[in-house]
Amino acid sequence: MLICAASADAAQRGSARQRSACTDDAYKFCERYVPDAAAVESCLKANFGGLSRACKAQIQGAAAAKKRGRRH
Repeated sequence: MLICAASADAAQRGSARQRSACTDDAYKFCERYVPDAAAVESCLKANFGGLSRACKAQIQGAAAAKKRGRRH
């Protein structure tokens, strides 16, 4: 999903809004996983309780959109 644009791989994951909302949290909680976007995403989900409101909202929104997409 999301996160930071530290690499080309990370830049391709998530929207600009998601990356913007979660970049600080990604570096705070998951810096050791950068630039592996999938690992950062998993780390953010594992640290969900400590994330900023903006990042939580983006993660929840992405999960809801993904879930809606599976119903079709």
